[in-house]
Amino acid sequence: MSTDTTPATETDDGLFADIDLGWEHRKNQLFLGIIFAASMFGVVMLVLLLLDIATDLYVGLTEFNISIVDFLTRDGSRREELSGFRGAIVASVMLMALTAFLSFFVGVGSAIYLEEYAPDTRITRLIEANLANLAGVPSIVYGLLALAAFVNGIGMGPILLGGAIALALLVMPIIIVSTQEALRAVPDGVRNGSYATGATEWQTIRNVVLPAAMPGILTGTILALARAIGETAPLIMVGALFTNRMPFGPFDRFSAMPTQIYNWAAEPSQHFIHLAATGIVVLLAFMFVMNGIAIYLRNKYETEV
Repeated sequence: MSTDTTPATETDDGLFADIDLGWEHRKNQLFLGIIFAASMFGVVMLVLLLLDIATDLYVGLTEFNISIVDFLTRDGSRREELSGFRGAIVASVMLMALTAFLSFFVGVGSAIYLEEYAPDTRITRLIEANLANLAGVPSIVYGLLALAAFVNGIGMGPILLGGAIALALLVMPIIIVSTQEALRAVPDGVRNGSYATGATEWQTIRNVVLPAAMPGILTGTILALARAIGETAPLIMVGALFTNRMPFGPFDRFSAMPTQIYNWAAEPSQHFIHLAATGIVVLLAFMFVMNGIAIYLRNKYETEV
């Protein structure tokens, strides 16, 4: 009498092959452990980074008895105890406003044309493939382009508008791609229902398709801007490094939050390193707020639609 209890399964040729379910279970558990460890590694590194920044923040604010209010309301200074972050914050806010203005309408309009109007030809597919590739180009390339074409090419100089153009070039492919994905997610039945009522193609896009796609469009745009607000390389290329005073218009010289943090981190004094950590906390707070706005707008429009 046989006592073999190993499960068997039938193969394609009709034969039976023994399978060790215990070994399969152990392999599954091993794979689960590996992916869990990989996930926890990223979380632990993030926690350690935040703890290090929080330590430097505490030391930086207590070493010269500087309050957060003083730090946020002072411009830059070569004296450690008088240096602040106001100019960099104002410059970053103005940069984001100009970047959004320069990139949103062009990006969304380009996506609407490519998705709704352009014929499905080889040229259109080539353009879409290149847009996807441009979304992954290193940011310093856009800074070099803005430097060659605008800052030096037409004599614009290292002004805030030049930095906004560099960041707009950076985020525009991302906005176009995310808008296309949002438009594709709208069911064709919604479009056909609008056409059945006698609406034109533009009326259908404006009144039906765009409201339905707006959560994805806004989410992609704000997340792209959240990436742009932390970019340093394009702004260094256009000359936004050695000026830490509050700009009053798009034609003023400037130093944004990431470039000011970079400048402080390069200083030999340890107190400037602590100021850089404080600036990192402020920059992270801006990024969290922008991500929160993206989530709020997405949920708001999804509820309304």
